[in-house]
Amino acid sequence: MIPYTVNIKLAARTLTGTVHLQNKTAVDWGWQGLIAQGCHSSILIIDPKTSQTIQVLERHKANVVKVKWSRENYHHSLSSPYSLRLASADASGKIIVWDVVSGTAHCEIQEHAKPIQDMDWLWAQDASRDLLLAVHPPNYIVLWNGDTGTKLWKKSYAENILSFSFDPFDPSNLALLTSEGIVFITDFSHSKPPGSAGKKVYIASPHASPAHTKPAPAPTPAPTGAKKALNKVKVLITNEKPSAEAVTLNDCLQLSYLPSKRNHMLLLYPREILILDLELSQTVGVVAIERSGVPFIQAVPCAQRDALYCLHENGCITLRVCRSTTTPSSDEAGQSTEGGESAQELVYDLRSQCDAIRVTKTVRPYRMVICPVNENRAALVVSDGRVMLWELKAHPVKTSANTSSGLSPLYSPVAFCGTPLVPNQKHVSDLSLNTMIGHSLISGVEPARPSGQQQEVLLKFLLTGLLSGLPLPPFALRMCPPLTTKNINHYQPLLAVGTSNGSVLVYNLTSGLLHKELSVHSCEVRGIEWISLTSFLSFATSAPNNLGLVRNELQHVDLPTGRCFAFRGERGNDEPAIEMIKVSHLKQYLVVVFKDKPLELWDVRTGTLLREMAKNFPTVTALEWSPSHNLKSLKKKQMAAREAMARQTVSDAEQSSVESSVISMLQDAESKSEMGQAISAREHFVFTDTDGQVYHITVEGNTVKDGARIPPDGSMGSIACIAWKGDTLVLGDVDGNLNFWDLKARLSRAVPTHRGWVKKIRFAPGKGNQKLLVMYTDGAEVWDTKEVQMVSSLRVGRNVSYRILDIDWCTSDKVVLASDDGCIRVLEMAMKSASYRMDEQDLTDPVWCPYLLLPRAALTLKAFLLLQPWSGSFTMDITQVDYNEKDEIKGLIQEQLNSLSNDMKSILQDPELNLLQRCILVSRLFGDESDLQFWTVAAHYLQSFAQARQLTVPDAEGQAPAKEASPSTSTPSPVSHLDICHDTLCESTFFQRFQLERVHLQEVKRSSYEHTKKCADQLLLLGQTDRAVQLLLETSADNSSYYCDSLKACLVTTITSSGPSQSTIKLVATNMIANGKLAEGVQLLCLIDKAADACRYLQTYGEWNRAAWLAKVRLNPAESSDVLKRWAEHLCSPQVNQKSKAILVLLSLGCFHKVGEMLLSMRYFDRAALFVEACLKYGVMEANDTTNKLIGAAFSDYARLLRSVGLQEGAALWASKAGSAGEALMEDLFKKEGGGGGGADGEGEGEVIESSPGQEQEGLLVSTE
Repeated sequence: MIPYTVNIKLAARTLTGTVHLQNKTAVDWGWQGLIAQGCHSSILIIDPKTSQTIQVLERHKANVVKVKWSRENYHHSLSSPYSLRLASADASGKIIVWDVVSGTAHCEIQEHAKPIQDMDWLWAQDASRDLLLAVHPPNYIVLWNGDTGTKLWKKSYAENILSFSFDPFDPSNLALLTSEGIVFITDFSHSKPPGSAGKKVYIASPHASPAHTKPAPAPTPAPTGAKKALNKVKVLITNEKPSAEAVTLNDCLQLSYLPSKRNHMLLLYPREILILDLELSQTVGVVAIERSGVPFIQAVPCAQRDALYCLHENGCITLRVCRSTTTPSSDEAGQSTEGGESAQELVYDLRSQCDAIRVTKTVRPYRMVICPVNENRAALVVSDGRVMLWELKAHPVKTSANTSSGLSPLYSPVAFCGTPLVPNQKHVSDLSLNTMIGHSLISGVEPARPSGQQQEVLLKFLLTGLLSGLPLPPFALRMCPPLTTKNINHYQPLLAVGTSNGSVLVYNLTSGLLHKELSVHSCEVRGIEWISLTSFLSFATSAPNNLGLVRNELQHVDLPTGRCFAFRGERGNDEPAIEMIKVSHLKQYLVVVFKDKPLELWDVRTGTLLREMAKNFPTVTALEWSPSHNLKSLKKKQMAAREAMARQTVSDAEQSSVESSVISMLQDAESKSEMGQAISAREHFVFTDTDGQVYHITVEGNTVKDGARIPPDGSMGSIACIAWKGDTLVLGDVDGNLNFWDLKARLSRAVPTHRGWVKKIRFAPGKGNQKLLVMYTDGAEVWDTKEVQMVSSLRVGRNVSYRILDIDWCTSDKVVLASDDGCIRVLEMAMKSASYRMDEQDLTDPVWCPYLLLPRAALTLKAFLLLQPWSGSFTMDITQVDYNEKDEIKGLIQEQLNSLSNDMKSILQDPELNLLQRCILVSRLFGDESDLQFWTVAAHYLQSFAQARQLTVPDAEGQAPAKEASPSTSTPSPVSHLDICHDTLCESTFFQRFQLERVHLQEVKRSSYEHTKKCADQLLLLGQTDRAVQLLLETSADNSSYYCDSLKACLVTTITSSGPSQSTIKLVATNMIANGKLAEGVQLLCLIDKAADACRYLQTYGEWNRAAWLAKVRLNPAESSDVLKRWAEHLCSPQVNQKSKAILVLLSLGCFHKVGEMLLSMRYFDRAALFVEACLKYGVMEANDTTNKLIGAAFSDYARLLRSVGLQEGAALWASKAGSAGEALMEDLFKKEGGGGGGADGEGEGEVIESSPGQEQEGLLVSTE
């Protein structure tokens, strides 16, 4: 019975412990699905699904202060594969870009020798994926090429920069948080440093935080308190520098743009979060903590929903979701009172919170990171090295469960992965944040009450994983006895670690996971000795009293049962401290050496004291058991005696000749051995006294004999340690000399190492392995005692920054070191702390991470999941597909497939899962940002245009989706609208409503003439003339613009559509624009309904985003489509090079044919083919002469791509769908199969091909609708 296979080869690894204060901000959760975390000078790579550390990167000399995964927002192919790239920065100003799989550094960057304040990869994807922006203290920002390590540009600012945030909607916007306020940069580009010094904005600190006056939320939240608070916080942002007493130093902890809606920013203070609208530079929302609440440390805004994850000082993570702004009339009467107030500000309601941790002096929460792909998992890093993994779960509830809390209920969305669910379709509701809760409703677009399919949900946090680190150093290490041929069937490489709080941690070094944690002692563990593969002795000594006496604890621990008992019984109180314990080679005897008291000799097997030495016994400075013993000869004797007994019982005749005394002795021995009292072999130990004299003592049974004494060697100082293996004995002294004795040749040789006190020496395990590990105060060395020369060395300050606390061998060629940075490292004999290759590691739980595969294999895996079913059957077994590849790679792909959760497997094998859902799901699984964005927008518009076409709209190109036209039709209504985080890609009607809401909010919040003017301008552009006139007439008479505004008000009210007035206004507007007053001219054009001209002017002057915005809110579908098409062309131009953005714009216009052509021209073969397939399936593209060329090209190119990664069967299928374009490829495939693989193979492939034309009409993913 072998319960598990033994892995003799141990991987080099690092077990980490507590986190340094400088590591506080060094944690990041990448799109790749892994968490990177700085721990002292190492970086841990954690897999959050299985909560295990899968890689430790070591190259930094100083503490790591920042880590950042590169973004995955580009199209992945063989030339730009899925890769794990990570940038890390340390306290000495060094930045390293890593290839995480191989554990090697791509490049190293150094500018100044101060800690990097902040860094991030640039996200404007088509330009370059290698650019890294870093803040070098005190006031420089530098743009680096992270692939080559070259500096592109450097720029300094007037104040110290603390951190920065990129605008997720516009790559040219960057905000810097400085010691005095915020600097907004609007001309950021990778080609040159920003020209201006940026727009400085000062933050008047929210004094004494007025928000604390907010009352505790009553059953119906009274808006008055929060509103008063808001009025006090109103003038927070000023352009003048506030007077010295008005502003304390900037205590803003964090600034981030909101990724869920454009031009909004979050500022975090210990007691409140402010949401700013940047068009007005005005606070439009406050999340405040009441007086007794726990302050914030950090806030992470979500992209998929307008929600915030907040971390509090007690380690509690809260989720706050923005309240819907549905109008009071549509709400129930009971809530209408509050409905009137609801649009006064953005309110973020607390929807869920997790448990707090126990905060002490040494244990406090550091940082939280949120999964960027799904935004429903959080990881919390605690200073003691723990990483807590929380998952957000949505629980459906019966209605009316929520009314008591006074919050409006949250509803689950109807769709799964962008498409409405079909009856009986399998789905996971907790896939991501936007599949858990529906949109924040916006008044006037949807009904306030949800549709029948939507369920009300409550959100809860669930702790799904916990990684714990080592406690604080110091450590005492001991590896279990070595692997031998006898114990190979049940050997486990266990390392026992004694800690300062008295517990012993046992790690299994195959996996690097904690095997057992045993609370053994009440004070610091001083040493451990194993007495079998599953039990050990450990000792601890308390602090000495005024007489210098201590309490000694020597415990015997049995690992399988966890049973501990005091080995020395009642002894141990008020006696000199134990200095060391040594167990003999056969694990029979134990020597306990005390500080000022003669040693004790114990029998380990019976737990009895054999001898307590006399008072005049010499003081022991070092001691070691000899490896030689007489067990073999004893066993031979025993065997002979047994044979004699056997012979004696056979022949009665000769009985008389055997003396009865011998027989009785033999029977006595037999009964003893049957009772389990093993025979006692003779063993020896040597020790040295304070003069350096070597004593030799023999122990057999309970007799102790004094042997030879060897006088001290004159060249050696006081001996500190001894090691003995085979015929070699090595002594180390306090002056750093090593003395090698060859006992056979009777030679001794002293070698000075000049390294100071030799703390410990240990021989490596394994027969004939004469390597020796030596520990000094300043490091360690490995020596070869046969050649008497040093093999490798490690020295503090020279090649490592940590001090060595303890050493041991863990296999015959690997050492284990404990260091004062709280880590335990398993290293090769060369003691170079190298990171290992991740793909060579044996993990206990398989990890889903396609990035670990070879580039080809990762793409194959993706195609395998996308192109289900394979020859008609859904499968999760790659061997069932005709795939030409080495078995080793096939195996690795299969391992990835097996590591998917059962839920995920069942969804992927569900025939109801349509092509669009499958594409979105696979891009989520791969963490592929660019894919996910493309398919989300594509899925939405394909469905909405398909529906518009069903409602007999003759031409889908350029027509607005006519979904609002007749909701009563029998077709299932598609997802209501795209999330507002897609900004100008949303439908015009929805986008318009959102902008009106926003202006309404700005209007409520305005506090100065500037704000009022901006609001009036926005209202004019949106066509809300009456409201704009009211605002214009508010201008006070002593304002310099009083006359101007009054005239403007008159103009707005009297505009008639008469020809002459129109032409005059148009003339004036064009002159204004020509003379540099662009905004004013555009306003005039909007007044006379010439918004299309206005857009054209804006585009001419390079205001592309503004033009798109105006087209969305003012123009009819045909005109707006023209404007946006021009924008798409501009985005494709080589100087802008944002083709992927252009594709999304074209998708939103329904120009599907153009999108297909662009995808092909950009060589995105897989995306192009699947997109064309989806268009055909949804009927928004028909196979005719114009489209056949595109269809053929897309399908045949994809077939070639599949063939290049070895998926013959898929290639044949797509080539057959490509029509004439794929014929040559089909012949080629046939030739290869027929000629190469022999008969059977070829025939099999032939059958598949013959069956594929049948599937052709139905589409690749046969979904039964």
